[in-house]
Amino acid sequence: MATSPRPAPVQADGAASRRQSDAARRAAVCVIDKHTLTVRLPDDLGTLRLPEPQRLAFYGGIAALAAFGILEWPVAAVLGIGHLLAEDHHHKVLCEFGEALAEA
Repeated sequence: MATSPRPAPVQADGAASRRQSDAARRAAVCVIDKHTLTVRLPDDLGTLRLPEPQRLAFYGGIAALAAFGILEWPVAAVLGIGHLLAEDHHHKVLCEFGEALAEA
């Protein structure tokens, strides 16, 4: 059996590769900015990225219920983790990242 030689891989132009990389970077920044809150810390300590306000309110509410003794801590942890797993947030972000790449 004779095997045919594999064609040599096509080398991408350096400028085209950089444009694609820049487009991907802009798309990623756009999606991340859409799904997080950016808080600047005082005294040049840096920035902090927080989840979306709806998610932050939910987890804050669970923590408040547990802090006031309305919920036990293990129940609050199970609620928080269950909500995180059921939310399928990462899939939504990946879809929007793909859409942003297609537009770029």
